[in-house]
Amino acid sequence: MAAITNIVRAVTYRGREGQIAWMLHRVAGVGVFLFLAFHIADIFLMSFGPAVFDSLMFFYHQFIFKLAIVFLLYPAVVYHGLNGIRVVTIDFWPDLGKKQAKLWRIQMVLFAIIYIPSAVVMLSSMFGSHT
Repeated sequence: MAAITNIVRAVTYRGREGQIAWMLHRVAGVGVFLFLAFHIADIFLMSFGPAVFDSLMFFYHQFIFKLAIVFLLYPAVVYHGLNGIRVVTIDFWPDLGKKQAKLWRIQMVLFAIIYIPSAVVMLSSMFGSHT
């Protein structure tokens, strides 16, 4: 029954800002969950001794992993957090639900303000040009 309710709720957005926010929130949440599960698993390896743990650390130093952090994980965390704040705000002040599209646009501006400068800093440290 809950799945049907979610589908009906998703369809009522009709592909606009609310639908996009709804889908991105879930995709970002799954991405954050997968990274946290991986991180918990690698921290668990510490219980087998430093040699086992250190043997996995090469993974974190790979260039492709660092790019994934900058372009996949970090934006997912920022988006998921900001959208969560937007959803909680609408939950506390239901009248704001009528302005959810405007709130989402504001959220995306905040996302850009937070993400772009930090991504530039992370990328500049990856490529060795510290500013």
